[in-house]
Amino acid sequence: MERARSDQPMSEINVTPLVDVMLVLVVIFILTAPLLASSIRLELPRSQAARPGQAPASLALVVDAGGRVYVNDQVLTPAELDQRLAQAATLDPDTEVQLRADQAVPYGRVVEVIGQAQKAGLARIGFVADSAAAAPVPGR
Repeated sequence: MERARSDQPMSEINVTPLVDVMLVLVVIFILTAPLLASSIRLELPRSQAARPGQAPASLALVVDAGGRVYVNDQVLTPAELDQRLAQAATLDPDTEVQLRADQAVPYGRVVEVIGQAQKAGLARIGFVADSAAAAPVPGR
């Protein structure tokens, strides 16, 4: 009398249940994906006041290594700078000042320019810098 060797553990992975579960998940995702999008159709009213994608006003302010101030590539004296900043604040108080200052400019000079912008009523000031990867390495 011979016995069948059914006592041995099965060494192969049964992937059929895994495939079944994955197929069920795929079907669920296929059915629910269109439902995730907004299904409400609207006819929005038209308005002259609404302007999509209108970029906020900005003013490019540059302080070079000599301490001279440029607005849109034009050199200005401190009095002219005050006038130009006040004019920009009058046109749009949310105008953003994009301040670019040379790294050799003393901190005090940069603070003076920021003070002039704030005095004129421009509170949104952004500092522009180059990324470290793009900056040239000194001594090379």
